[in-house]
Amino acid sequence: MKKRWVIPDIHGCVNTLKQLIETNVQPTKEDSIYFLGDYIDRGPDGKGVIDYIMSFQKEGFNIQYLIGNHEYYCINAHEQDKHRWLTKSSIQREWERYGAKMTLNSFGVKRPRDIDEKYIEWMSKGKYYIELDDFILVHAGMNFDIPNPFDDTMSMLWVRDFKVDPIRIGGKKIIHGHVPVEYSLIQLFIDSGGYDFIALDNGVYYRDQKVGFGNLMALELNSMELIAQPNVDF
Repeated sequence: MKKRWVIPDIHGCVNTLKQLIETNVQPTKEDSIYFLGDYIDRGPDGKGVIDYIMSFQKEGFNIQYLIGNHEYYCINAHEQDKHRWLTKSSIQREWERYGAKMTLNSFGVKRPRDIDEKYIEWMSKGKYYIELDDFILVHAGMNFDIPNPFDDTMSMLWVRDFKVDPIRIGGKKIIHGHVPVEYSLIQLFIDSGGYDFIALDNGVYYRDQKVGFGNLMALELNSMELIAQPNVDF
């Protein structure tokens, strides 16, 4: 059977991603891999993460990917920086609170405007959500306080708390990242039938900082097999 793998927030941890993919997931070109966004920031090599995913795309693997809020920061900082000379834009200053300097270093640049356009284009092509027969994949979550939750794309990038209304999404379960969740709770979301969502982000960049965190996760949607790859970048 063709496998369907979901991988959440990687945050510049390219060696951890390689270990997860090449040792544990070992995908074939018949399988599907879905990435939930946040490829950059916090970890050392955001560029390397994108290069690695691009290499799989070039080889013909079935890759689909979402945009995360960190890519949103990068894209907008890149655009605004084109129109400035000395001062930083407000979004760049905000982005710097969440790992921008590590990302800029990985690209070998000091200003967002100097990031190669091909990476900005790749990030910009990330989807806000992916709808499957049985799941909806989204970076952060959805806004069910409006008539059509698919209309609010900013909530898909930023929301931290939401309550699912299954009727308005065809009874499908939401799988998301964005907010790190302790490992045993992720397993509970998967094993229990009582949840309308699975929060899959384990805070890969938290290695040795918080008990129950610090892994890059992969969930196979047919078997609901969960793989936790400890961070090998820090």
